[in-house]
Amino acid sequence: MVLRRPVETAQYLSIRYTERLADAGIDTSVGSVGDSYDNAMAESIIGLFKTEVINFFGPWKSMAQVEWETLHWVSWYNTERLHSAIGHRPPQEVEDEFHAEMNALENAA
Repeated sequence: MVLRRPVETAQYLSIRYTERLADAGIDTSVGSVGDSYDNAMAESIIGLFKTEVINFFGPWKSMAQVEWETLHWVSWYNTERLHSAIGHRPPQEVEDEFHAEMNALENAA
């Protein structure tokens, strides 16, 4: 027998969570109202992470092991992964170049 949480309970928890964030002064979204792009990107990266780390390296023996592999994956994702949308370069390299250009412009001004 599978017990399922009623939809009303999930909706209630979502409302309570949103209220709690508002009470703490935390914005619930960085996108505009009705804009799901930020959520879609996060879900895409989470799906990639689950495929490449959680499912591939599991079963896990401890939370510490998951945290350690997560740190490795995030470091690789930002510093070594070649991204086709930015000329098959790692994101960190492109970001460093951007900041160097901004600093050069500030120094020239």
